[in-house]
Amino acid sequence: MRNVTIENVTDVVIQSLGKHEAISARQREIMTSLIHHLHDFCREVNLTHPEFLAACDFLARAGQTCSDKRQEFILLADIVGVEVLVDMLSNPIAGSETTSTVLGPFFRDNAPILPKGASTVQKAFDTQETVFVEGYIRDVDGKPIQGAIVDVWEDAPNGLYENHDPDQPDYNLRGRFESDENGHYAFRAIRPVPYPIPGDETAGELIRYMGHHQMRPGHLHMMVTREGYRPLISQIFDGESPYLDEDSVFAVKQELIGEFRKAPAGADTDLVLRFDFTLPHAAEQRMAAE
Repeated sequence: MRNVTIENVTDVVIQSLGKHEAISARQREIMTSLIHHLHDFCREVNLTHPEFLAACDFLARAGQTCSDKRQEFILLADIVGVEVLVDMLSNPIAGSETTSTVLGPFFRDNAPILPKGASTVQKAFDTQETVFVEGYIRDVDGKPIQGAIVDVWEDAPNGLYENHDPDQPDYNLRGRFESDENGHYAFRAIRPVPYPIPGDETAGELIRYMGHHQMRPGHLHMMVTREGYRPLISQIFDGESPYLDEDSVFAVKQELIGEFRKAPAGADTDLVLRFDFTLPHAAEQRMAAE
């Protein structure tokens, strides 16, 4: 095509798909829609060349920011609500299973495996409130799931995750726990506090461009996995935390709000939190998605 115009350029690009190398039907579907939306966006806002170059520079700098301690593109996707949307599309709720929400950019693989009831706290803070977290993991029929791994992580009372704070020990406030024969899990941690998502680098530029704030409500990250069941990535939000109605990454779900209650007399923590999880079998999840 030697005569590309504003009107026909979208069709020209789409017609080039798969011309010289075979692509799958799914690749064609994704690229066709992506090209349509990108071209329509450029036409709708009448994107200028300086704005285009600024966007290219922004993405380049975002890539340079990525490291094993910070996944900038996940953070950018969180800020514009893309990750939470993809999560809802990928994990439709068809029954009683627990709602998922975003993974976020601060997850780390290989958190220490700890015995049931152990504490994730390696460094104490003067302002911390300790909490005993427990619950049951069951399938959609109410049967206990033994051997489920509960991977947990949270921020410290200073609002920082340990991989962003050189003063915290490695893997502080992180751990993996296994459910027992009754599906019961338990661990000790601290009450999570609201914190700002990173306001530096490209994430900060984007959230300021949007005119939004950086704050997240207090929450515990929890990933629950067991062979044969749908993996669950979720967060448990503190029902008394500010920002529940204006989370900077739009991840709050009503059914994920927990109650941090005062611990009974004689307990070794300040608070207690009970939260149960329901996992669908992997086959049930596939049918729900279809």
